[in-house]
Amino acid sequence: MSKITIYGIPNCGSVKKTIDWFAKKKIQYVFHNYKKEPIDDTILTEWCQQVGWEKLVNTKGTTWRGLPEKIKSMPLNEKKAIQLMQQNNSLIKRPVIAFRKQLLVGFDEVQLSEKIKN
Repeated sequence: MSKITIYGIPNCGSVKKTIDWFAKKKIQYVFHNYKKEPIDDTILTEWCQQVGWEKLVNTKGTTWRGLPEKIKSMPLNEKKAIQLMQQNNSLIKRPVIAFRKQLLVGFDEVQLSEKIKN
């Protein structure tokens, strides 16, 4: 199986569920903690082209709610979304799972089972 990378932060509930799922299935992965290693704009641009920036920006979390109203009310596009995600890594929906040139965003056990097989 090709290399699988799980991007996220270790104390996130969805990331914990994902890591538990991989452990239960005995599937190896690499964990990228973007609190310690931020995601650069090249990777974010690739992700946006692959799944759309709208899917990557977590507008339901506490980080989004904590942003100034001026920022939340401005119209977003890909460039602005990438800038926001770089400035606030916790705005990136978690986890992002990269494998075989595919991306899965968020924890979805059914989707994981369908897409990632030993």
